[in-house]
Amino acid sequence: MAASKDKKEGTEDASAPKPARFGKKQKMIAAAAAVLLLGGGGAAFALMGGKAPEGEEAAAEAEHAPPAQEEGEGKDADPSASLVDVPAMVLNLRTAGGDQRYLKLRFMLVAKDAAGAEELKARLPAIIDAYQPFLRELRPEDLAGSAAVFRIKEEMLLRAADVVGKDAVKDILIQDLVQQ
Repeated sequence: MAASKDKKEGTEDASAPKPARFGKKQKMIAAAAAVLLLGGGGAAFALMGGKAPEGEEAAAEAEHAPPAQEEGEGKDADPSASLVDVPAMVLNLRTAGGDQRYLKLRFMLVAKDAAGAEELKARLPAIIDAYQPFLRELRPEDLAGSAAVFRIKEEMLLRAADVVGKDAVKDILIQDLVQQ
C-alpha cells in the first residue's frame, strides 16, 4: 500500500502546473537587452570594418582620399612643407574688473601646398596684424567651454583669408592656448 501511495503522490506532482521560471516583466527586460546588444554589435561591426560591397567600396575610397592625392601630387610629398609655424603670441585679455589676464597662443597655419606656404611666410606679419585686434578683444568667458577653440579657429581662418586670399589657408592647428 505504501508503494501505491507514493505512486499516487508522484502522479499528482507531475500533473500540477509548474510555476513560471521568469515573469512577464523579466522576459521583456531580457528581450530589450538582447535587442540593444544586437543593435550595438551591428553598429560596432559597421563602424569598425564591416566590408562594403565592391561598388560602394570604391566610392568610399574616392571620398576619403587625401586632397594631395586628388590633385595629382605624389605620395612622397612632405606634408610638413605646407605648415607655417607662427611665433607664440602673448596678449592681454579684456576683463570687466580691470584685473590682469593673459592669453598665450601658439599655432600653425596649414597652406594648400608648398608654394602657398612660401606665400604665407612672406605675408605672416600682415596675418598676425589681422589677428591682433580680434585676440585682444577676447574675454576670459570667450575661452570657456569646448566650443571656444573651434570659434577661435574659425575667426582666425576668416581673418587669414582676408589677408592672403580665400583658399590660401586650409586650416589652423592650435598647439597651445593658455590663459592666466
